[in-house]
Amino acid sequence: MAKRIKADICVIGAGSGGLSVAAGAAQMGARTVLIERDAMGGDCLNTGCVPSKALLASAKQAYRMGAGEPFGIAPAKAKVDFAKVHDHVHGVIAAIAPNDSVARFEGLGVTVIKDHARFRDGNTVIAGNAEITARRFVVATGSRPFVPQIPGLDKVPFHTNETIFSNKECPEHLIIIGGGPIGMEMAQAHRRLGAKVTVLESLRAFGKDDPELTAIVIDRLRKEGVDILEGVKISSVSGGEGRIAVTVADREGEREISGSHILVATGRRANVEGLDLEKAGIEYTERGLKLDDRLRTTNRRIFAIGDVAGGLQFTHVAGYHAGIVIRNALFRVPARADHSAVPWVTYTDPELAHVGLTEDEARNKNMKINILRWHLAENDRAQAERETEGVIKVVTDSHARVLGATIVAPHAGELILPWVLAKSQALKLSAMAGVIAPYPTLSEISKRAAGAYYTPTLFSAKTKMLVRFLGLFG
Repeated sequence: MAKRIKADICVIGAGSGGLSVAAGAAQMGARTVLIERDAMGGDCLNTGCVPSKALLASAKQAYRMGAGEPFGIAPAKAKVDFAKVHDHVHGVIAAIAPNDSVARFEGLGVTVIKDHARFRDGNTVIAGNAEITARRFVVATGSRPFVPQIPGLDKVPFHTNETIFSNKECPEHLIIIGGGPIGMEMAQAHRRLGAKVTVLESLRAFGKDDPELTAIVIDRLRKEGVDILEGVKISSVSGGEGRIAVTVADREGEREISGSHILVATGRRANVEGLDLEKAGIEYTERGLKLDDRLRTTNRRIFAIGDVAGGLQFTHVAGYHAGIVIRNALFRVPARADHSAVPWVTYTDPELAHVGLTEDEARNKNMKINILRWHLAENDRAQAERETEGVIKVVTDSHARVLGATIVAPHAGELILPWVLAKSQALKLSAMAGVIAPYPTLSEISKRAAGAYYTPTLFSAKTKMLVRFLGLFG
């Protein structure tokens, strides 16, 4: 006999977005049901952000051991125990997992159901032997790796982000299909940990970012020994465990690349299968659910957030969506999502961070713009730490309002935040130029870049004439 549960809000999916909605709703007094068929914490905790950054941290430690010579420290070759690297990665996951656990959410008053969910109709969800009716539903089922239809790929063992972190032995030669953020992060991490790495990208590596700045990161990876092939078409894949061959074609013709492992990092697809969305009157495609700007589906009582919403696929976007849904679903406030100031970061070394419009995007809109740059080589902290490869590039409109910013630098993900604020609040450069930045810090590059906008006027002939004129009066 089905167990009937009545709720104010029912959340399907316990990834970062779903957990945020469930925690917020329960603590605000709403009767909340959370349904998850797999691991609590979703992709971010178990197979995405957390393990990838943990692996990158291990790789950075290994790299630093051999990079001490400029500081007067004899370089040493790192002895990598990949099994212990694996333990570090999963130890980090285990340390964070209690925050996302069933026990914690039940302690908050959430009814947690560990089962597959499907809509019976627009008012009811079935999960196991439970039948849940709710005033509002939230679909937060996330996404999964997209695997392209490459001849022979389905006949060889390959990794995605869901399996790559289970390796306890370093790949001898890792072939990565896809030169986006996941592919490039994993390329540098595995190279620094001892693997030979080849990246195959059909178009341009870091295709969504400013090519002027991505060139700095790509050059760094190549110097470290990562082979990055852009504009290549993969004809086929063959072989077996530990001996995989990828046939590629480019301007130089067709050739074969042999490796021990393959990582497929060619994007994501929304998890929409098996939910019976049609029965709830919800329109969708393989890219995600059809939503309005309040994140409502074509059934206005059902919302969608995070990757399944079909837009930018970042953990922080899912968290932002959660706040929009809480306001709409619980407080009936017509809050609307605005994605114009969503930042993203690729955690290579140096990091690549961006918010707003790139130069090309702004020019394609036929906007009158200004471009400002400040190089890390002109920053004293960067010189002291021998990390001078990088630049900040800011795009403004003709009134000095910030349209976008991109940073390549150590800790670029930390440095981008004031530009997110500037973009979201439509601030002018004067706000950034006028702040007092602590010295010596990398954050000075933001103030310097903003100040560069005013330099031509400040030191112009007219200014000099004005100073001389005022000097006549004592």
